[in-house]
Amino acid sequence: MSTPLRRALTCAVACVLLGGCTVAVPLPPKALEMNRLGAAALGAGDLPTAEARLSLAIEYSPKFTEAWVNLGLLELRRDNVALARKHLTHARSLNPDLPTPHHAIGLLEERMGRAKQAEAAYRAALEVNPGFGPARANLGRMLFHEARYDESREQFLRLTEVAPEVLEGWLGLAESFLRLGREGDSDLATTRARRRFGDRPELVVLVARQMLRRGAFGEAEAMMSPLTAQDDPRWSATAWSWVAVARLGQGHVDGATLAAREALAENPADPVAAFVLQRIAAAGPLIASVAAADPSAQ
Repeated sequence: MSTPLRRALTCAVACVLLGGCTVAVPLPPKALEMNRLGAAALGAGDLPTAEARLSLAIEYSPKFTEAWVNLGLLELRRDNVALARKHLTHARSLNPDLPTPHHAIGLLEERMGRAKQAEAAYRAALEVNPGFGPARANLGRMLFHEARYDESREQFLRLTEVAPEVLEGWLGLAESFLRLGREGDSDLATTRARRRFGDRPELVVLVARQMLRRGAFGEAEAMMSPLTAQDDPRWSATAWSWVAVARLGQGHVDGATLAAREALAENPADPVAAFVLQRIAAAGPLIASVAAADPSAQ
């Protein structure tokens, strides 16, 4: 399962844990408790316990839409796509006026590589509730990856309004602005995000990349260097890869090579580190354009 989709599944469960999902009719307290505990177990990856609790929630209340949604997400986690679709379609038929069944069907369609159907499902969730953040985030992410940057900008901008506590909205907004060539707007979105979230690794990387695009290679390296000591190899590898870009921009070929190799040692699939090594092999140390200074923009 891809990392964005895994995060999306977690986010779908989180709406139950955080009380962000509503139900149309009063439900037995025990059904609510079992669904809450089942969602918690699902979020923790304890699938057998989650199944037992969610099944009990449905036994207490057979028309409990959210419990059916969570049971469908559980089967999707198990890669039981047919059974997941059955549960989620049933949940939607029970209460099409809740956003969660539509959103979960979007996750399923995206897992199956059916982008058009996934987009339609996410939009259906937002028609029911424009403030449902998980569907807004997933729709924005899909549009961004399809290079529909103005549409992704629109979705992420709305996400920062309905769920300003979600970092993904600010990151997506800043990235969309960058792809549209609106660097000033991207800077503003990044500044507002840093005021709210501080120097989260995601934001440090974004700011450093903006420095690289402007040729401030030394400043970018200084900003990224502390992240290379992160315990999380995902962030330390990312930091090393951008340090490699910064060193290459300064003409430090040996240092760039070492940094790129450090990144690849921690994440062999790191595309930025691979780009740096390819550029060193093909064209030498000079980075001549803004696009070259930000490989992810290519």
